[in-house]
Amino acid sequence: MILEMKVPSPGESITEVEIATWLVQDGDYVEKDQAIAEVDSDKATLELPAEASGIITLKAEEGDAVEVGAVVCLIDTSAEKPEGDAAPAKEERKAEAPKATETPKAADTKTYATGSASPAAKKILAEKGMEASAISGTGKDGRVTKDDAVNAVPSMGTPTGGNRGNTRSKMSMLRRKVAERLVEAKNTTAMLTTFNEVDMSPIFALRNEYKETFKNKHGVGLGFMSFFTLAIVRALKMYPAVNSMIDGKEMISYDFVDVSIAVSGPKGLMVPVIRNAENLSFRGVEAEVKRLAIRARDGQITVDEMTGGTFTISNGGVFGSMLSTPIINPPQSGILGMHNIVERPVAINGKVEIRPIMYVALSYDHRIIDGKESVGFLVAVKEALENPEELLMNNDIKKALEL
Repeated sequence: MILEMKVPSPGESITEVEIATWLVQDGDYVEKDQAIAEVDSDKATLELPAEASGIITLKAEEGDAVEVGAVVCLIDTSAEKPEGDAAPAKEERKAEAPKATETPKAADTKTYATGSASPAAKKILAEKGMEASAISGTGKDGRVTKDDAVNAVPSMGTPTGGNRGNTRSKMSMLRRKVAERLVEAKNTTAMLTTFNEVDMSPIFALRNEYKETFKNKHGVGLGFMSFFTLAIVRALKMYPAVNSMIDGKEMISYDFVDVSIAVSGPKGLMVPVIRNAENLSFRGVEAEVKRLAIRARDGQITVDEMTGGTFTISNGGVFGSMLSTPIINPPQSGILGMHNIVERPVAINGKVEIRPIMYVALSYDHRIIDGKESVGFLVAVKEALENPEELLMNNDIKKALEL
């Protein structure tokens, strides 16, 4: 029996996918539920499992865009599994196929007298800063003539003799969609960015004192994301316009906080969502961040896990970024950029002290968020991060950390 495998729908509104990589070859024997391909949608890279066991026949090439519901391969379910280490059917057919008789390639009769040039040509080339060996001469045996030297065009810049090749490769559907969304965000929103700096000393002190106890009890580390996420939840309650988005001529404001976290996966940028962050504790945030990061790293993240989100956090600091202007993730209206933490001299009570400082950036859609709200929001985030015990833990650290 021949089974037609069709492209399943990865999620709502997705009409086509791209065959990123075939994990099997034409003629291989595959087992049911074995991953046979990786397919790119405009939101994620997903694995395509075999629906039955048998010998597979591929019906699409890598890089092909295929519609959801289209047949991408056939599986002969009546075929028997090769015994032992028997080679796949494809390899057997290759071995049995007679070798084509190779036709000797005709010798290239064109020759060049490399570096050979007339005295006049050499002088002209020297003035141009060129070597005779870089020119194909038209004289006898490829000799560079005076006319060749006159007509030669020097390359721009200093000749180095180094490799000047390039490689052209097709962007994945995910990367193309990310590119489209970034351009769309720049062109369709009135995006502005406001900046501030955060003294991370209080968070450093809390983590140094409680991180081991926290990890031993909960199995996850006490990182910076939980502090930032809870600080954002607090600030969004104070400035609900930042937790809103535009839909045509209407503004939709949310009474919940779904935080998108931008993470770098093997196929590019992915933005999984922490649902109802307003209901999560420090432990809950850290556990969810860890779960989503592992799924993104292993290519198991689903479209549903990246759909939605009312506000985004982007942490460029893990790559060493000092400062940036993050781009809004449409249709959201705000994104917070975190950056690296550097010891800097700052004025504290009239004295210069060295403190671990992080620059933070809020990019926002000025169409619905005013300057007062954007600055107030970022200041609220700063206040919570610089006074977490009072503003995020209600002056009860052990209860907040569930220790």
